[in-house]
Amino acid sequence: MSAGIWGPTRTLRSLMKTKTKCAPSTGKVRRESLGGKRAVGWEWQSANRRVRRGWARSVRTGKTDPTLSGLGGLVSFNAFTQNEKLGARLRRDFGHLKMGRGVVYPMHTQMQLLLDASIAGARRVFDFEALAADPVFVHLAGGAVPSCDVVYDDLRRFGPSELEDLEALVAEHGLKSVRKKRLREITVDIDTTVTPLFGAQEGAVPGPNPRYHGRPSYHPILARIAETDTVLGARLRHGDTGLGERDTEDIEQWIERLHQACPKAVITARIDAGGDCVALLSAIDRTQAYFVVKMKQTSNLVSDVFHTKSWRTTERDAFDKPTRQVAIIDFKRNDWPEGRYRVIAVRTTERESGKQVQLWDDLDYSVHVYVTNDMTRDADELARLYDDRAAIEPLIAELKNAFGIGKASSDVFDANEAAFLLKLLAYNLLRRWVEATCTGVANRWRASWIRRACILVPARLLRSAGRWQLRLAPRPMLN
Repeated sequence: MSAGIWGPTRTLRSLMKTKTKCAPSTGKVRRESLGGKRAVGWEWQSANRRVRRGWARSVRTGKTDPTLSGLGGLVSFNAFTQNEKLGARLRRDFGHLKMGRGVVYPMHTQMQLLLDASIAGARRVFDFEALAADPVFVHLAGGAVPSCDVVYDDLRRFGPSELEDLEALVAEHGLKSVRKKRLREITVDIDTTVTPLFGAQEGAVPGPNPRYHGRPSYHPILARIAETDTVLGARLRHGDTGLGERDTEDIEQWIERLHQACPKAVITARIDAGGDCVALLSAIDRTQAYFVVKMKQTSNLVSDVFHTKSWRTTERDAFDKPTRQVAIIDFKRNDWPEGRYRVIAVRTTERESGKQVQLWDDLDYSVHVYVTNDMTRDADELARLYDDRAAIEPLIAELKNAFGIGKASSDVFDANEAAFLLKLLAYNLLRRWVEATCTGVANRWRASWIRRACILVPARLLRSAGRWQLRLAPRPMLN
């Protein structure tokens, strides 16, 4: 490289040097958030200095320290739940499940212990065997971590009424962020997922399973509040249960919760093609909420879309050719109420996800059709609103990977549903704790990064002058 064209090497280096600490468009965890130092590669390069790894054999290993913990952030999380009076609520609603003078592990403490385990990264009850060695976890548990058998037995104590109360508690903490923000528009995403099982669990039967065909599974349903990314409601269901008429009661209940939390908000529910069911559409309509549902492309619907001529162009490419067009389709299913719904079709040349259906041989369009009871908003706006529903898929993946909602530790269905709901409660509490306590962009992080940055913090638990003291590794957002 010649200096005459590019100038001195140092000038080129200064042009290439990063000007910002982190990319402004991302919510990734950066080392400054964890107390780390910025890389010094440019400075060391200028000084002709090279990195040399430390010589591990020269490090002397000292005595073991039983006060060291890897869960220092769990103390701050529990302080938050104490301020929320979670323990008192659990004792009031579930304390009757274990009563008597001989009780060592009351039910409300067991439930808090399961929440702590989920926050710490445990996905199964058996993970207690590893957590029982951590001094912070043991201290928060009351000085004694129960055996796995005791936890299994306690989960089996849950019955239908207790599961209803626990599901309502999940929704309550999912709605607190909504009340705080006083939203004018709220969007609810409703979706199901398949959790394959490899045992003999109650209720695990073959059903729709795109990966493990014929494999026994559960088929839970969840509702997500898009604006806060929290869980509004959930049910664990048998594997052969699909989205349909049997879910109308739950969906009505979830939307009514939103109406009670924000009476003046406009609520819109988004469901995939599984929601193309007159019972579900009517249930949402009765709650005075809007819906945008992707339609099943039946032969009569496809025929009407194919013969539609009145397409409105909403996007064009650089050569002024249409790339996205919208049309109102004159279509009605036999069991729909008269004049209540409208059908929107969108055809585009730039669709990259979802099922691609091409109807016109001479046009490079794929088409998607939606039904809605919103008769006022623009058709293209509603179609784009539905596209944002895709964010529920990363949430389900997060709940499976970071909280293990796809794991079933018991052979009893109600026990597995109790564990499932406790994991969702832990997720909602984690989101609220980050929003209330942690600074920076932590509220935009996924649970795995939140756990790594804010929960799995090296710490030392000490007893001094009759009081417990916790010494944390540097964490600017917690300190």
